[in-house]
Amino acid sequence: MSASQVTTDMKRHRLQRLNSPSKGVSGVVHNESFGWHLQYLTILGLSISTICFTCGLLADITSSPTLFRAKNYIALVAAPIEIVISILYWGLRAIDEKLVIPPDLPKPPLSADIGFHLSPSVLLTLDTLLLSPPWPTSPINPLASLLTLLTSTTIAFLYWFWIELCYSRNGFYPYPIFTILSTPQRIGLFAASGITMWGVGSALRWLYCAVNGIDEADGFEGFEGFEGKKKAREKVE
Repeated sequence: MSASQVTTDMKRHRLQRLNSPSKGVSGVVHNESFGWHLQYLTILGLSISTICFTCGLLADITSSPTLFRAKNYIALVAAPIEIVISILYWGLRAIDEKLVIPPDLPKPPLSADIGFHLSPSVLLTLDTLLLSPPWPTSPINPLASLLTLLTSTTIAFLYWFWIELCYSRNGFYPYPIFTILSTPQRIGLFAASGITMWGVGSALRWLYCAVNGIDEADGFEGFEGFEGKKKAREKVE
């Protein structure tokens, strides 16, 4: 079979909605590497962000306190993770784009790059500051800061263990930087990422207070959902 005939056979028919094979939907279906696209921190972040925004959308449509509460708790993890992803991606790309983009792959269009690595963090930040009740503040756990730091670091190292498992099956890392770094350097990178995630969470909480103020009447109930807000208002009245 000639190359021209192969090209003709692979060309999308005028009645066919999507290219196949392609780097789009068909490409996702045909990806056979262990871990699939979930090897990529970007995809993991987009997945949890999608769940978060889906809960928020359904809460708006149904006025469900349960879905609203679920969105708020998921956002506690989603917002810091997406902001850290933006910091790491754009920071490393500014140093050398080959650290995050394999040299044998084409650079993504700017619109897609922004959509994957910037828009989620911006939208989640706006949702946290403008469309969400305050984070739980009472009763205050005296070890809250330490527990948050440990949780953030644990999430970072769980991702490291995950990509090492994928590497043991596939023979390659999702991001070129992991190939360049030694094991001690990887430990340092993920430890720094965990600390950064903790710092981002603290910064978001501080920004929320700076933008919206502190209402002691809200307390923990304000975070719970629509019913919590109603109870808080009744207490004030």
